[in-house]
Amino acid sequence: MAPFRFDTSYARLPEALFARVAPTPVRAPRLVIFNQGLAAELGLGAAEDWAALLAGNRLPEGATPLAQAYAGHQFGHFTMLGDGRAVLLGEHVAPDGRRVDIQLKGAGRTPFSRMGDGRAALGPMLREYLVSEAMHALGVSTTRSLAVVATGEPVVREEVLPGAVLTRVAASHIRVGTFQFAAAKRDREALAALLAHTIARHAPEAAEAERPALALLEATSRKQAALVARWMGVGFIHGVMNTDNMTLSGETIDYGPCAFMDAFEPMTVFSSIDRQGRYAYANQPVIAHWNLVRLAEALLPLIDPDETAAIDMANAAVQRFPALFEAEWLAQFRAKLGLATAEEGDRALVEMLLSVMRDTGCDMTGGFRALAEGAAWPVDAADQAAFAGFEAAWAARLAREGTALPDARARMLAANPAIIPRNHRVEQALAAAGEGDMGPFERLLAAVTRPYAPRPEDAPFRSPPLPHERVLATFCGT
Repeated sequence: MAPFRFDTSYARLPEALFARVAPTPVRAPRLVIFNQGLAAELGLGAAEDWAALLAGNRLPEGATPLAQAYAGHQFGHFTMLGDGRAVLLGEHVAPDGRRVDIQLKGAGRTPFSRMGDGRAALGPMLREYLVSEAMHALGVSTTRSLAVVATGEPVVREEVLPGAVLTRVAASHIRVGTFQFAAAKRDREALAALLAHTIARHAPEAAEAERPALALLEATSRKQAALVARWMGVGFIHGVMNTDNMTLSGETIDYGPCAFMDAFEPMTVFSSIDRQGRYAYANQPVIAHWNLVRLAEALLPLIDPDETAAIDMANAAVQRFPALFEAEWLAQFRAKLGLATAEEGDRALVEMLLSVMRDTGCDMTGGFRALAEGAAWPVDAADQAAFAGFEAAWAARLAREGTALPDARARMLAANPAIIPRNHRVEQALAAAGEGDMGPFERLLAAVTRPYAPRPEDAPFRSPPLPHERVLATFCGT
């Protein structure tokens, strides 16, 4: 039996949207980690040699390998791009009918590689595997990772590193930048075909709308509002919210310089290339809105033949995003505080807590989990009193809706993780893996994929970093 059941609809789109290219074989493929749970979920069959298959040394039956073309505003600057080191093997159809992309990241040069070598290093690929699986466990919509295969070949970055290929599983790899690419090419046929394809995969209800392109824009806005609100709720900072990293499926994609916040500080930035703080934690909803405006621009020719009318309709659609996000953000933080109803003053209550957390340097994850567990605030003794005002307001709010504190805390345990992939732990695990020791990585992976129900042995992964362990910058790994 073939391991995959491929039916690649993307390969039937106009060829302006991709380039047909096969993965470049590697010297000595070796399976470093394989996601048995995800494989079972997708109904994957057996493979004689997963390492060779997922390194690109052998094409699975039914594969139609291609590199997708897309554009993107990177830190605000428009660029024509494409998969420079990733090859889509095909779309696997799971037994339940779900369709997912199977992509090899680090699979070699493509026509979009420009000056790149098309390869990836082991550390960044393990990082994506770890963080994407953690995000899935946290309940955040995300691409997932099926495997990491070591290539037996070096890659040269600032130093010589071991090479690897990641197998990424996604609802699709269609991005805002994919539409920008077709629009920039002024290829009406490709743009219309891409619209129909995307609606079929991600917003089938839009096909029946009077203006399908507008309906897709509205559906994408709703998905992105929900996604970014989830990021904010767990303290996740994407790091590179370029338009080529915003999917139409509403999944988180690209785990380059991403990181999780320790001490709560709204303007936290980790990405070494984000020198102006464009993609800081607090800016993420603003950037999501900005990216949606770029999607609207690309869709204008398909919204209405009258450009003025199209602009008016698109503008009205994207201007609803702040309200959509506000509703999703409040839902996240109400859940984190155990609130079962909505009151007008709830934003002020949440902001009161976040303000105290910021002023005291309180750990975000630890602070909310302490509330859920009824534990002491994870701050110095001198700062404990700073939370008294919030605690009184919170108790009064719970009383008004008739929720007993134990009932609120029972709900909060499912909304506030005890464990996140803390940056210092991730770096420690990757450093050990680079030396051939996968033990720390496997222990961390086991912990972060049980974020709401930690085991006793997971206790070390709950602690924020000591001063000398703090990670101040993360890197994209390209």
